[in-house]
Amino acid sequence: MVPTMSLRRFKFPKAAVFVAAAAALFAASVADAGSAKRPVVVELYTSQGCSSCPPADAILGQLAARKDVIAMSLPITYWDMLGWRDTLASEADTKRQKAYAQTMWRGGVYTPQIIVDGVNDVVGGRDAQIEAMIAARANDEQSVPVTVSASKTVLHVGVGASDQHDANATIWFFRIQPQATVTITGGENSGHTFTYRNVVRDIRPVGIWKGQSVSLDLPRQELLGTSRDSVAVLVQQGGYGRVLGAAMVDHSGLDTAH
Repeated sequence: MVPTMSLRRFKFPKAAVFVAAAAALFAASVADAGSAKRPVVVELYTSQGCSSCPPADAILGQLAARKDVIAMSLPITYWDMLGWRDTLASEADTKRQKAYAQTMWRGGVYTPQIIVDGVNDVVGGRDAQIEAMIAARANDEQSVPVTVSASKTVLHVGVGASDQHDANATIWFFRIQPQATVTITGGENSGHTFTYRNVVRDIRPVGIWKGQSVSLDLPRQELLGTSRDSVAVLVQQGGYGRVLGAAMVDHSGLDTAH
């Protein structure tokens, strides 16, 4: 079991607490629902400068090995003031976590935080609760089929169609580094070396889904360069709400493209 942990919390300015997260982004067509099972999406918001985070990072590493879960580590920037600048953190990760907090009517953000399928959040080290949330979301009947394939120049994203009346979702693209080992020489975790799994290195919206099928051809070089990173695509209600569909392809799957 993971030991009891004190959380690191970052409070919003009061004026920001009741601000709704921005939702719709750019235009494209959009997608479909089916009954096929899909992976449950687990996002961990973490920091190399947070002494409470290593147990949660270890849990995320275990989840990353599962086929029924898309597990992603999103290092944030707001603890960089604690004596160690997180070498993997990005403002995009921080912005995404704060958008979730506003959408969920939370008073602030904290680490380690796990968000399951965009609808449930829990302290990142509470493995039993995390497993219960994953199991509950796995039984969710609504699922929009998502496919990801590649050629040497193009990443192709397909999203299926659905007749659900409230369909209005953002299609998100994630570039994911499968593994990163970091030796920390300052701050609360100074003197430790940690290996992080499925670290998000880029997040961007690539389309909007309103119920009809969508086919997107994205520039591979611009999105991946020469990296051997993995790709995940999420279809997410309102931008930062319930995950409707998701798929992930690792670099070996992309390397077979021709």
